[in-house]
Amino acid sequence: MLTDSFGRMATDLRVSLTDRCNLRCAYCMPPEGLDWLPKPGLLTDDELVRLITIAVERLGIREVRLTGGEPLLRRGLAKIIEHTARLTPRPETSLTSNGIGLDRLAAPLRAAGLDRINISLDTLRPETFRKLARRDRLPDVLAGLEAAAGAGLTPVKVNAVLMRGLNDDEAVPLLRFCLDHGYELRFIEQMPLDAQHGWRRADMVTADEIFATLKAEFDLTCDDEHERGSAPAETFLVDGGPARVGVIASVTRPFCGTCDRVRLTADGQVRNCLFARTESDLRGPMRRGASDTELAEQWRRAVAGKLPGHGINDPSFLQPDRPMSAIGG
Repeated sequence: MLTDSFGRMATDLRVSLTDRCNLRCAYCMPPEGLDWLPKPGLLTDDELVRLITIAVERLGIREVRLTGGEPLLRRGLAKIIEHTARLTPRPETSLTSNGIGLDRLAAPLRAAGLDRINISLDTLRPETFRKLARRDRLPDVLAGLEAAAGAGLTPVKVNAVLMRGLNDDEAVPLLRFCLDHGYELRFIEQMPLDAQHGWRRADMVTADEIFATLKAEFDLTCDDEHERGSAPAETFLVDGGPARVGVIASVTRPFCGTCDRVRLTADGQVRNCLFARTESDLRGPMRRGASDTELAEQWRRAVAGKLPGHGINDPSFLQPDRPMSAIGG
């Protein structure tokens, strides 16, 4: 199993399929984009499937979430999902996406074995979407949400990041939209993972601010039927339920003590924390002929060294060198 020195067990694997994206969200990358990872360094479909298989069959991984960049840009996505869904024991298989192109892909991905999906939607206003994402693609995202629900990728979860002065007045409209369409909304505090290293705590809309805004319009009560456990979101019933809303407060309410996640980057590096400043290479040993047993042991060593917390609130905190698009959500 993937256990660290503090007794936490990693059972949730986040796999980045690419660092490329078709949006340029302000909290992730600059308008001009980034220098993408060189293609020869990216894991092939077969290499990805091999490492996912090792994680599930040898290391106790029970959930596999495919991320990016934007994972829908990966040509072999359906094949990777199909292989993952066939593993024993079968892991829950999910995807985090911006939704662009999902109107065409939702049904095929569901048929391949995808269980559910998270889609980023930070605003309902076209002009604000253009400012945040630097692309005019809001209709495509909304179409992707509708297609995901129609394909049965439920519950369709919506991820929203509120940014001060841009969309911080949209908490209530976003929740009303999700309630009307049967989506499950998650607000996420903006984290120091932007490529520009321009994150400032004073600019971040906090969980307390979000809760205060929502409670002025809705009755929020504890969701006793769904224990949080290792889940990153604090969830609440809206107006008595069954609809729920959640807030992921990685900065102001860290949940490191129950973290069960481990990450694999698109170029084959294990990251035992989203904010880790060190990585462990699996691509190199794999391409030099390492056995599954050797790769599993390398993975165990990588997780064993996990720190007790991400340290964002420590004065000595340093932002990771990799931006979010190159880490995977």
